[in-house]
Amino acid sequence: MTGAAALLSPGARRVTAAIVCCLAVIALLAIATGSALDLIGRFDAVDAAQARLAALDGRAAAAPTGATTKESPFLEGQSVTIAGAALQQRVGAAVANAGGALLSSQLDLEGPQAKDGFVELTVDVEIAQPALQALLYDIEAGMPYLFIEKLAIQAPQATGEAENGKMRVTTTIAGQWRASR
Repeated sequence: MTGAAALLSPGARRVTAAIVCCLAVIALLAIATGSALDLIGRFDAVDAAQARLAALDGRAAAAPTGATTKESPFLEGQSVTIAGAALQQRVGAAVANAGGALLSSQLDLEGPQAKDGFVELTVDVEIAQPALQALLYDIEAGMPYLFIEKLAIQAPQATGEAENGKMRVTTTIAGQWRASR
C-alpha cells in the first residue's frame, strides 16, 4: 500500500469511506431538494399564469355590453341588412349604457369596405365627457369585434353650453359580417 491509504488503519479507512458516502448522500439530497423546489416554483408560475388568463377572460366577457365567451367575433345575420340591424342594436345599447343619447344613425351597407364584408354605421351621439371613454371601450372591447373608423368630438364650449355639458360625438363604427349558418 502506498500513499494516504497506507497511512490509515483499516478502521480509519472504514470511517473515511462512511464519511465520503454520507457526504455523497447529502449532496444528492441537496440536488434533489433544489430540483423539487425549482419544479414547485414552475408549477406556481403556471398556476399564476392560468389565474391571470382566467381573470382576463372573465373581465373581457363581463365588461362590454352583450359580450359572452360564446359570442361570434362577426356580425351575424342571414343577410347584410340583418347584420346591419344587429350593429345598430349593439351600438345603441352601448350608448344607452354609457348614459348618452343616440341622435341619429346611418347604416352604410355598400361602402368601400363592403366588398370585404364590412358594414359601417355612422352615429351622432350626445354624451357627457366622462362617459365617452366608457362608451368607446364598450364598443371596441365587446363582441362582435367592432372598430372605430372615424371620430369627431364637438366640445360643450363650442356649442355654448356649460363646461360640464354634454358633447356631440360623430363616429363611424365598422364590423365584419358573416352569414349565419
